[in-house]
Amino acid sequence: MILDGADPLAVLRAARVLADGELLGLPTETVYGLAADASSDAAVAKIFKAKGRPSDHPLIVHVAPAEGDTAVPAGVGHYASAVPLFAEKLIRAFWPGPLTLILPRRAGVGTAAAGGQDSIGLRCPSHPVCQEVLRQAVDLGVHGVAAPSANQFGRVSPTTAAHVAGEFGDGLLVLDGGPCEVGIESTIVDCTRGVPVLLRPGAITRAQIEQASGQPLRSKEDMAAPDPRASGTLEAHYAPAAKVRLMPAAELQKALDLLGAEADRTGRTPGPTIAVYARTQLMSRSPKVLLRRMPSDAEAAAQQLFAALRELDAFGVQLIWVERPPEAAEWEGVRDRLQRAAAA
Repeated sequence: MILDGADPLAVLRAARVLADGELLGLPTETVYGLAADASSDAAVAKIFKAKGRPSDHPLIVHVAPAEGDTAVPAGVGHYASAVPLFAEKLIRAFWPGPLTLILPRRAGVGTAAAGGQDSIGLRCPSHPVCQEVLRQAVDLGVHGVAAPSANQFGRVSPTTAAHVAGEFGDGLLVLDGGPCEVGIESTIVDCTRGVPVLLRPGAITRAQIEQASGQPLRSKEDMAAPDPRASGTLEAHYAPAAKVRLMPAAELQKALDLLGAEADRTGRTPGPTIAVYARTQLMSRSPKVLLRRMPSDAEAAAQQLFAALRELDAFGVQLIWVERPPEAAEWEGVRDRLQRAAAA
């Protein structure tokens, strides 16, 4: 069931669903989440079951914005035992927003949401509907909401309420907050090892994190100690049913030319079997090929990425060929999601 997120009664109903230990489809600025009370191990277990997600793969906990002049939201203190100074600087710079911080976890709190680790991922979303749900949930005793992407584990993340309903059917209450503004999941920074370590790129870039924290941002490869497990960091993830392959534009056009020549010999076939998603304007004479343009702007490409993959998948194609994203810093989040999709 989809409810209008602009309706105050729908928002109150959503908060009560969370307080009752049930699941909720929740809009955020990144992607829609499958939400439950992060402090209730029983409620969190329903997320893992619904998604088919391993219970040791941790979830990100979403907390309500700070009130008044306080920089750090109250929910952070409920779940985290400490907040390093550089992490507080990141909170001041980017919260509410698409940044998740991995912090030391308070003993006995959020165990299931953390996948049993002694660290926990926290973020404060900027989506106004999500914020209002979180505020009202706090009033009902819910300090934070675990909310991984509202899709089957490893598949393409949802960026509309209809995507969520298509994944889980009428049995799930979904709050409609419109299409997600960012479109890919949050940047994740580990703050448990004395220095900021990037675990997952996103809309907030490396340069922005370094400037705000006042420290160099380390990569996972720089650190000797194992990384804490974090949401969305498996090698294969974000994958449609069709096989994804990344190629440079020239290689794509060459492959399309070969398909066109084959089409001349074999004649028309019913429906496309290959979809192409590229920034470069490509040409194909083959009836087997469905062409779609990717935005040339990194922010727009991120916002549309998952919706585009879902649309192409819906045509029943067997392959999705994607033009390899540029190496520029602002494209890192899109590159990361496509590389993981191609690895599936």
